[in-house]
Amino acid sequence: MDQPKTRPRGHPAPQATPSSDGQTWRRLYFWAGISSVLFVALLILALVLDFAAPPPVHGGAETLEFIARNKGIYVAEQLLWIVPNVLPVLVFVALFLALAPLDKSLALLAAVTGALSWGLILAVPVTSRGSLVLAYLSDRYAAAPDDAARLRYATAAEAIVAENNTPAAVGVLSALGILLISVVMLKGVLPRALAWLGIVTGGLGSIAEALRHAVPESYWGYGVLMWVWFVAVGVALIRLAALTPRGRGRSSRLA
Repeated sequence: MDQPKTRPRGHPAPQATPSSDGQTWRRLYFWAGISSVLFVALLILALVLDFAAPPPVHGGAETLEFIARNKGIYVAEQLLWIVPNVLPVLVFVALFLALAPLDKSLALLAAVTGALSWGLILAVPVTSRGSLVLAYLSDRYAAAPDDAARLRYATAAEAIVAENNTPAAVGVLSALGILLISVVMLKGVLPRALAWLGIVTGGLGSIAEALRHAVPESYWGYGVLMWVWFVAVGVALIRLAALTPRGRGRSSRLA
């Protein structure tokens, strides 16, 4: 009886080859790469709107009055801070699939940590620069019939402003996800320079997120590095898609 074929010990698994059903992750790598670059582009646009009309970082009544004067810009900015956070989830899924042959356990841990943290941000009602909830409170504040009613809405807004100024655990987790996935990158598939960039970014980010309001300069430094890392990851994934062979047969038209 024929013996099953095994790979000699110490030989790495072949990379970027079609699976047994003739399909590859080529298309996922490509769109994840596009998503990674688009993620940064949308956040830069949000930052431009923030500079154009910077919202107050203190004071419930002041914040609600500011939103009433700049509602269109404020809502657009909040959407740009929130909606793009779904894109890093796709990026970490693609990175797991690309790096799993090197270290399945660590790649999975990194992908879950990174993807889950960005997914959780979608469930948090604040963006560190405001909240869509405040747009609703601003409308109610403007329509309030008396000072007592306005005080209630201003107090509710103050609580949300305080939440914006409180470091969140999800920020630390997102930086930790970058750090862990970059450690796996050192083993191959993606450029080592990208891996070292991610290790520096994730290490600094874990500290900067925890001390965001105590040492704001480090947080801005981490923010720039994180955006550079996502753009570099996007380019690397697009190149990986180009190097990944198409599937065989009928699947080659779909890969």
